[in-house]
Amino acid sequence: MGSFIANTDRQQQEMLTAAGYDNFEDLFAHIPDVVKLGRELEIDRGLSEMEVCRKIESLSEKNIVFRHIFRGAGAYDHYIPSIVKEVVSKEEFVTAYTPYQAEVSQGNLQSIFEYQTMMCELTGMDVSNASVYDGATAAAESVFMCKDRKRKSVVISGAVNPAVIDVIRTYCSGRETDINVVPAKNGLTDADAVCAALNSATACLIVQQPNFFGNIEDADRFCRAAHEAGAKFVMSVDPIAMAVLKTPGEYGADIAVGEGQSLGMPLGFGGPYLGFMTTTQKMMRQLPGRIVGQTEDSEGNVCYVLTLQAREQHIRREKASSNICSNEALCALTATVYLSAMGPEGLRQAAELSVNKAHYLQKELEKAGFAPAYPDAEFFKEFVTESPVPPERLMAELEKHGILGGLPLEDGKILWCATEKNTREDIDDLVTLAGEVIC
Repeated sequence: MGSFIANTDRQQQEMLTAAGYDNFEDLFAHIPDVVKLGRELEIDRGLSEMEVCRKIESLSEKNIVFRHIFRGAGAYDHYIPSIVKEVVSKEEFVTAYTPYQAEVSQGNLQSIFEYQTMMCELTGMDVSNASVYDGATAAAESVFMCKDRKRKSVVISGAVNPAVIDVIRTYCSGRETDINVVPAKNGLTDADAVCAALNSATACLIVQQPNFFGNIEDADRFCRAAHEAGAKFVMSVDPIAMAVLKTPGEYGADIAVGEGQSLGMPLGFGGPYLGFMTTTQKMMRQLPGRIVGQTEDSEGNVCYVLTLQAREQHIRREKASSNICSNEALCALTATVYLSAMGPEGLRQAAELSVNKAHYLQKELEKAGFAPAYPDAEFFKEFVTESPVPPERLMAELEKHGILGGLPLEDGKILWCATEKNTREDIDDLVTLAGEVIC
């Protein structure tokens, strides 16, 4: 640990003591052992390079590589055209960090400008920033775009991804912001409870579309309710779904946020992913992070500049809307290349295929004995079923056959997902195995 921290052992110990810990092991004791990385590789000393490589390869064989994935809950296994990796892997794009002297890198700035343009088109909003760390961060940052001296509370639908709600709680814990999470009802946002929770102290209402359970919300009603209470309406959206559903701009939302992982980024143990944020022209100056603009130089040539940087390193701290210092530039470029390769029709096809595959999966699972948990709700590519057997037992059996099943939820329910990558044969195999477990 000490070799990576530019503090002396004495200084480290003083900080640990002040924080109430005796050592670094105590500091990280809350992290489950199963996810901790060992400090030493279990490899004998004195081995040759060839022997070490062979040992590491044997260790890697313990990894489970799933043939088919039927789990979403915020990160999705969509098809990625080969050209995406070929472009973003070019050495001129792969940098260790976002360039601080950004204007000297016109290519990077143009790629961000194109990303912003595409995200505005996708969400139907006026302005996009250059991206933030992930979808949960974007949702949390949106709260402070809306908060002011009089409005210091936020109302959140209980149908928002629980992980996103947790991040919002963390952001708000030290910034005098009250959080009111309204429990979901029958797999949807409880409209009556939300309307009752909105008041003159509410800064914003956050609703997810489609929601965590995959169901499609009546966003028109929530937008009206928020605005009638004088609050802002924030929509957390699936970017793939925007190809077939009404956009936040069409609903009249003030801010649209979401996780951009499905726009060309593979599933990678939680990251790096991409948080997108778009908003109206009126709220442009509250956007955190960077915004790239297009202009002309003294000779009339098109060039790109960092137009707005509403963060503490560039303006007075008390006026900063965020302390985010950079953006996920390479991930934003990935999304840009993906959207360029897919085009509007390709994106729509991916969305429509996901809808069709998910509905086929739902019907086949129902025949096998998995009743839909919310039969009256319309869904996009995810849905919840009851399970006649313990979900953990079912998932363990599917894993033996190289299949990652749905996400076990409370009360014996399972959240399933299907995308354009899941073939009819894949789905039939899953259903057959699930039926055998029931029998």
